[in-house]
Amino acid sequence: MKMSFKVYNTLTDRIEKIEPIKDNIFRIYSCGPTVYNVPHIGNFRSFLFFDLIKRYLSFLGYEVTHVMNITDVDDKIILRCNEENHDLKDLTSHYAKMFIDDSKKLGIEIPDHLPYATDHIPEMIDLIKLLIEKKYAYKTNNGSVFFNINSFGDYGKLSKINMNQLESTKRVSDDDYDKKNPQDFALWKAWKFEDGDIFWNSPWGNGRPGWHIECSAMSIKYLGNEFDIHCGGVDLQFPHHENEIAQSICSTGKKFARTWLHCEHLLVNGAKMSKSLGNFYTLGDLFSKGYSAKAIRYLLTSSHYRQKIDLTDKNLKGAEKTVRRLQEFNRRLLNISKGNIGSIKKTESSILDQFTVSMNNDLNVAEGLAVIFDWVRSINRKLDSDQILVNDAANSLALLHKFDSILCFLDKGELEITPEESSLIREREIARKNKNWSRSDEIRELFRKKGIDLIDTPSGTILKNL
Repeated sequence: MKMSFKVYNTLTDRIEKIEPIKDNIFRIYSCGPTVYNVPHIGNFRSFLFFDLIKRYLSFLGYEVTHVMNITDVDDKIILRCNEENHDLKDLTSHYAKMFIDDSKKLGIEIPDHLPYATDHIPEMIDLIKLLIEKKYAYKTNNGSVFFNINSFGDYGKLSKINMNQLESTKRVSDDDYDKKNPQDFALWKAWKFEDGDIFWNSPWGNGRPGWHIECSAMSIKYLGNEFDIHCGGVDLQFPHHENEIAQSICSTGKKFARTWLHCEHLLVNGAKMSKSLGNFYTLGDLFSKGYSAKAIRYLLTSSHYRQKIDLTDKNLKGAEKTVRRLQEFNRRLLNISKGNIGSIKKTESSILDQFTVSMNNDLNVAEGLAVIFDWVRSINRKLDSDQILVNDAANSLALLHKFDSILCFLDKGELEITPEESSLIREREIARKNKNWSRSDEIRELFRKKGIDLIDTPSGTILKNL
């Protein structure tokens, strides 16, 4: 029997138990990247949260179907294509691949469906036609289509925004003057000269879809009119998610997403990440500073998802130290168990139950990690006094790897290196014994340029992917 899993549902503004609508399968939709530039580390706070919730549901024994969109057409993408003379598909494919590669480095499981917006224009047009037929949307003189927010009485329920308090004289562009309400949002944007050759044909003329309709069309196609969880960052609550709810419910007459989960921002040295502040980092930037993917993942997932995380060198170094300690613990157990992984017995099961109780309380990772560290300390004391037998070590490994199925702090499998690289590692170990630190650092830097970090431990040199 599964324990009760409770999370904070932004829609209802309370912590509540969640269960799948149908069978044993949680259907999840999360907002993906807009692919026009190198993904930055702030983006991955959200994507790692999506991965964490998905892994934890699998840990609880549920099946998970995860859909995450790729936004490959919007104002920023069109602007960059035209300013730099890029082909839309070439530009977006390049950055989409970069996003997927970086996700894999961080141990993020690629979603079951990763639909591109431009591959689903017909579905978006059908949804817009339905909204017009039902009198929730209207066409303007220039060929754009807008959703009438006054037609949906529950608008603002997710973000708790009082529409009467919103600025009613908000400045709008020339092509928006036909809007009935300044707050109405675009479902279809009529072609403009600045759009160049990026447009699609529709019943209302050439143009392209608005950003919000993309997610509704793709989530409905792959998950149905109603599904279990919709995830995103807090910055998407309004207007993006609010608009998704309005257009989806009005078009289908169904509830759309039952539970809405939002994670907080990532800060850098206490401030919002910004190129102007010089605190804008990509994953590659952090690798070049010497931090590993495991440590970055650990830092971005070790705090509660509804709390801000501060990306600082101090916190990254602390995460690196913690990950190495857990990996060293894994190696100690493997040495005793002779590489065998056993099964979770009664003693280990009680630890697992404590961890699950913490995680079931709105995904309280920090509290769950405290359970893990208390257990690791107790086993390390036994290891230090030679009180762990082969079977005990194997069973402890089973529990450690069960935790790792969610948190991903262990390195699985050995890196393949050449005989020449093995010789360099031996040379470096000799250099360290002889306190030839310059040669030791030189060899380590050679490996770092290949994407490999050399970790010095009491049991020898460990190789890790950066």
